[in-house]
Amino acid sequence: MNKGEKTAFVPRLRFPEFAINCAVNFETGDAIFEPISNKNHNSDLPVLAITQEHGAIPRDHIDYNVSVTDKSLESYKVVEKGDFIISLRSFQGGIEYSLYHGICSPAYIVLRKRFPIIEQYYKHYFKTGKFIQDLNKDLEGIRDGKMVSYSQFSSILLPKPENKEQQKIADCLSSLDDLIVEENKKLETLKAHKRGLMQKLFPAEGETVPEWRLPEFRGSNVWEEKRMDMFFSIGSSKRVLQENWTNKGVPFYRTRELVSLSKGEPFSSEIFISEELYNVLSETYGSPSEGDFLVSGVGTLGVCYQVKAEDKFYFKDGNVLWFKLKGGLHSTYFNYCFQSDHIQNQIDEQTSKSTVGTYTIQNAKRTKLWCPPTISEQKKIADCLSSIDDLISAQVEKVEALKAHKKGLMQGLFPSIEEVGE
Repeated sequence: MNKGEKTAFVPRLRFPEFAINCAVNFETGDAIFEPISNKNHNSDLPVLAITQEHGAIPRDHIDYNVSVTDKSLESYKVVEKGDFIISLRSFQGGIEYSLYHGICSPAYIVLRKRFPIIEQYYKHYFKTGKFIQDLNKDLEGIRDGKMVSYSQFSSILLPKPENKEQQKIADCLSSLDDLIVEENKKLETLKAHKRGLMQKLFPAEGETVPEWRLPEFRGSNVWEEKRMDMFFSIGSSKRVLQENWTNKGVPFYRTRELVSLSKGEPFSSEIFISEELYNVLSETYGSPSEGDFLVSGVGTLGVCYQVKAEDKFYFKDGNVLWFKLKGGLHSTYFNYCFQSDHIQNQIDEQTSKSTVGTYTIQNAKRTKLWCPPTISEQKKIADCLSSIDDLISAQVEKVEALKAHKKGLMQGLFPSIEEVGE
């Protein structure tokens, strides 16, 4: 289809009051938006960070510590509320929207509507998989440091229903966004409650009993600090050479996969080893089994994952430490103990003494944990914290379900040009 030519289509999902309007028109990006390069400011406007998570947002609203000289600020572009910005990562996450009046780096392309539209409609559309796919069609070989140009954006066909329909769709999706925000707040509240509870259930610095002790254990013996190697055999895996990596078979995990596992996040393994190699390694050196712990020793340090019965994987030596319980400690209690400030602070202190941040096998053996005098007290603490984790997991599922629902709605509410003529 030639630039400037129009086409139309009816979306799969449509509000009844607009069904009589028949097809939705499509127009090229440059017909709806124009590039703006206004540098007429006194450098007194807030500097905006262009992010995929928050859109265009003042840098002081987020953890964004980049200093800019006054001279550099003179070349920054003015962004008005309602503008869109093509960023360095637009080919990955779409085009960003600004709710703020500020200035941004001249490296970005600022887009402004040519005539009245509902900006929120396009805010949602620019985050659809279909639009991001369109951005990438003519960008073969694009890498970090390169950017989508205005001419590339101009050639993309964008849906343009009547403004009343744009508003209805925007309101629908924005209300769902509001619900997701509220459910995320509940999730963060649960996580904060768990952190606070752990601070009470484990002894504070200088103490030998926790501030909150379960009633049946009050008045009994104090807790003891003991080295981890009293309870665990600590090592790592047998080295697997990169030439033995495959694209199918048994998952092979590094720190990044371990972090996702520990958070319960969905992910797909990028690396595998053959079933035959896995069997040889398991028979000769062993493989992770239920009740074992894996701890990240490189990159994101001190992340602990408790191996489940259904797990079947191997992992990278050196990057991940392998804790095999010898006895004398409740397995799930240790999982929570490892998350406590007491152990995490020790890891920070040990790794800060090294030029390269690594949590080594020897450091792990020396790390101390708080040990209640009885297994029954350990189990009670584990059960208490596990109940909170169950609530957190249920809330995570609720948030993910809402996100999936929104994604499905967006696929139905926005017409796809590829479906014309079917």
